[in-house]
Parts: sequence; structure tokens; C-alpha cells
Amino acid sequence: MPADKPRFLQNNRDMALSMIPLVLICIVVAAIAGQCSFSPGHPTQGKIPHYDATDALRADAQQLTFPIRLPRTPEGWQSNSGGHDTVNGNDGGEATSVGYITPAGDYVRITQSNASVPALVRFVAGGARGVTGEESVAGHQWSVYAQTGAEPIWTTDMGSVRMLMTGSGTDAEFRQLAAATTGEAPLPSQP
Repeated sequence: MPADKPRFLQNNRDMALSMIPLVLICIVVAAIAGQCSFSPGHPTQGKIPHYDATDALRADAQQLTFPIRLPRTPEGWQSNSGGHDTVNGNDGGEATSVGYITPAGDYVRITQSNASVPALVRFVAGGARGVTGEESVAGHQWSVYAQTGAEPIWTTDMGSVRMLMTGSGTDAEFRQLAAATTGEAPLPSQP
């Protein structure tokens, strides 16, 4: 019976001993690739990406056919994302968005568009939602679309432009961004 495995290779210990080198190899490869980190205690906030909302909205004001406002956000708010997109449908149009991180670490995004409010809500929410409340901020009426398990959506119609806000922010942060945007004059458009 010399062809038989030694007795120590015939139980669960054999399996565990075989796995240890594999796990060590995976850890070494992950460390070399820089895809792992160790943070005892709790996770830490990473660096917030920078997005130049001023330049982006000024460029969109030159290209898009509706008035675009540059929010004058409160101290400590940092723009971290944005872009423009097409809202599909018969009542669709163009849209430009900017996302902000508040000092509390919440995310609030404002979208400005020439699409209808229902089309804009469908575009952002991924489907239709019904109005669940109203908010008045700086002389403008905002419709609130709240849904359990989803981020709230606020919209207002300012005639030639519709605005939509969404994100993980508080009602107070939504009010701050609403006032910071609607209180501004539209950026200069193409001559």
C-alpha cells in the first residue's frame, strides 16, 4: 500500500493546510494591486472628487436652449459630480445636473431641464411617482415625491425651466439648495 496517501492527508486538516497557502497568495496579490486596505475601528471618509460646477454650467448655458442657474451654495458645500443628458419621451428634453456633498456628508443633486416635470421625475426615479407633499422655498412652490426606500424628489416649474432635486440630504439641505438655485439669475447664454 505504498500508493496510499499518508494518514495526515486524509481528513479536514489536509483541506485547511491546503487553503492557507492559497489565502496568503490572494492577500499578497491584492496588496500588490492596491485593492485592499485595513482600517481598524471604522471606515474613514475618502477624498471627495472635485467637479467644477461653475465651468460646467457656464458651458451648458452656451449649448442648451433653456436658462441655467449656477447655485450659490452655502459655505462648505462641495460639488463632486455632474453632467448633461437627454430626457427621453414626447415631453422630454435636455437636462444638466450637479451633485453636491454637504458639510454633514450628505449628497444632494439638482437637475435643470426643459423637459416636463413628469418626464423629469420618470427619468430620475426610473418610473412614475405621485406627489406626496408641497414645500415653499424662497417664493417657489416645490412638489415633493416621497417613496419608502427611495430618495425623495423635489420639483418646481419656473416657466422655461424645470428643476428637480434628489439625494440623501435632509429637508433643510434641500431647502438650502432650492434657495441657492432659484435665487440666482440665469447664466448668460449664447449670443
